[in-house]
Amino acid sequence: MVVLGVLALAALVGWLYLALGHGGFWKTGPLLPPGTDPPEWPDVVAVVPARDEAAVLPETLPTLLTQRYPGDFTVVLVDDGSSDGTADTAEHLARDQANFRVVRAKDRPDGWAGKVWAMSEGVRAAGEPEFLLFTDADIAYAPGTVTKLVRAATSEERTLVSQMATLSTRTGWERALVPAFVYFFAQLYPFRRVTRDGTRTAAAAGGCMLVRRAALAYAGGLAAIKNALIDDVALGRLIKRDGGRCRLDLSRDVVSRRPYPRLSDLWTMVARSAYHQLRYSPALLAGTVLTLLLMYAVPPAATLAGLIGLALGAKTAALTTTTGLLAWTIMAATYTPMLRFYCLSPLRAPALPLVALMYAAMTVDSARRHRTGKGGAWKGRTAP
Repeated sequence: MVVLGVLALAALVGWLYLALGHGGFWKTGPLLPPGTDPPEWPDVVAVVPARDEAAVLPETLPTLLTQRYPGDFTVVLVDDGSSDGTADTAEHLARDQANFRVVRAKDRPDGWAGKVWAMSEGVRAAGEPEFLLFTDADIAYAPGTVTKLVRAATSEERTLVSQMATLSTRTGWERALVPAFVYFFAQLYPFRRVTRDGTRTAAAAGGCMLVRRAALAYAGGLAAIKNALIDDVALGRLIKRDGGRCRLDLSRDVVSRRPYPRLSDLWTMVARSAYHQLRYSPALLAGTVLTLLLMYAVPPAATLAGLIGLALGAKTAALTTTTGLLAWTIMAATYTPMLRFYCLSPLRAPALPLVALMYAAMTVDSARRHRTGKGGAWKGRTAP
């Protein structure tokens, strides 16, 4: 009971820091600021890397093609070795659109991650616009979103403006795991710290990244992150390391249409890159798992064990119960805004420890996959 009480106290201290001193990571607003119109609207080219995306394109590509952007706006879809007719589907959907073209990616050179190579092929085909909009084939845009992105970038003189897409929560597993995925991402990369100049925290959300083309080229271009599995975080770091000004927000205007109906779908999404994020380090893996256990498993364990101890008359049970319950309460309180953002009941918040344990298992499985040569596998292709 004493050891559990000490661990619960450590968890409580950790949660007090996260709630009060970690960049307000748990806050879900404000969203993208309105900004003001620029004197002249810059050219924008959207680059859409796509591999076997024929099924989802009818829900997403038209929303990008019909953006009524005041300046010149072009969409370049890069067919990254698809086998399902992705290019034909895209050309059919855009048959009446003059601002669209399909580029078939050349063979991927050694050392390049597949998506980053497809992005670079799109950049090569884009010419010299002022802005590049990197987006995914499963992302749908509300009307006027590109205009809002450019307005924010020009008003605030941002080098990179990124929006975290609203993910699908249609199925039970999605509702259980998706809000926590975004919550953990924000915990790792607090959006306000990403946006604040002078901080080392840098990231972006790969579904929607508007970046100044010249600044990207000056920072070394996509070749500087050619082997990145987590291309969005790598791009954010590249831009901010070179002195660029970044902005990252949640968004309701940018929506992912990719479904994750089964647990295995979500599991694969996380496991393909989690160990890469830990730089393939067993020490970082062990530290991450132990931290997750301390921060998420100890508070409810201490609360329940303390209540049993109170019933049995244990001397330190009251302190253990109180400390564990306080940590658990703060944890649930910081998770509640994300649940509300996804229009889900706050009553789900106390179950976050169970979800965190599942993510810990996914991270361990990511290391296992890497050791068996299956790390980074995605759509029939493994990472370099």
